Amino acid sequence: MPKMVAHKQTYPLGHITTAKFWHQVQNNKLHLTVSDSGWAKFGWGCIYGQWICGAEILGYDMDRFNPENLAKVIRRCKPTTFCVPPTMYRFLLKNGITKEDFASVVHCSTAGEALPPEVSEEFKRITGLSIYEGFGQTESSVMLATYQWFPAKPGSMGKPSPLYDIAVIDANGNRLGVGETGELVVMGMDKGTPPGLFYGYWSPEGIKNPFGDGIYHLGDMAWMDDDGYFWYVGRNDDMIKCSGYRIGPFEIESILLTHPAVLECAITGAPDPIRGQVVKASIVLMKGFEGSDELVKELQNYVKKLTAPYKYPRIVEFVKELPKTTSGKISRVQIRNKKEN
Repeated sequence: MPKMVAHKQTYPLGHITTAKFWHQVQNNKLHLTVSDSGWAKFGWGCIYGQWICGAEILGYDMDRFNPENLAKVIRRCKPTTFCVPPTMYRFLLKNGITKEDFASVVHCSTAGEALPPEVSEEFKRITGLSIYEGFGQTESSVMLATYQWFPAKPGSMGKPSPLYDIAVIDANGNRLGVGETGELVVMGMDKGTPPGLFYGYWSPEGIKNPFGDGIYHLGDMAWMDDDGYFWYVGRNDDMIKCSGYRIGPFEIESILLTHPAVLECAITGAPDPIRGQVVKASIVLMKGFEGSDELVKELQNYVKKLTAPYKYPRIVEFVKELPKTTSGKISRVQIRNKKEN
């Protein structure tokens, strides 16, 4: 069952930052955020801040995502601002979008999962539009994003919203320096919750306070560069612990997605009696490619050449499709549970 997130009536005000400064919606102009209407992203991507800022909203729900249908909607309805999950950008590119498809759009954004840099670069090459990344939760408004007053770095989550004191900390709660990977948190919660952030989890016994140590633990791993941009590594429970190394799935997925044989992929940890865990790749192939031992070796060597050799997938499984949530995210937990079962 999902957690019951308790918000105050000030919650919509936090989304002024989401809509005005990240989505960059315009008064009386059409905004399209593609999101299942049963997901929190529908609320904070389509309703609260966007209406406050005067945008018209294009609602587009679907039983199953089809990139060709989405491209037709964009051409017909001509939205000014546009936001979809990274998976949808990937499939739009694979489906052969053109600059004319996005002729009406002046600003593109994405959230829900990390966006591989090569997707952002290819999209800009075709359409001329940058994709502005954002990071948030059901519990919050947008927390980190690429805003209009600094340039996008493809693959980066951007910089913290002015509403939040975002930090990367170690296991002892100490702030980490530039380039050091740790847990992503919101500090200063003992001073009260800012507009846009929840104030606890609802239960029949009452609201449960998650800020006991004055810190809101997001459960995500990240690092900050020397320009103040944050970079996503992975969910804490998605981290792979192999022979003493901590390996994040996002980097390996981003590399594999640049190989011409790979349509989609998911990286998870698989149990190993010697190493504890090893890296496993579940891969959906492009049309015209077939899974083989030779292709497994080629993909493994491809990863070895582009990152630290110990990060290569020792297990490669070719699948017809990857399990996804209603929001379009690849569900690594379903892949792990299937293996365990």
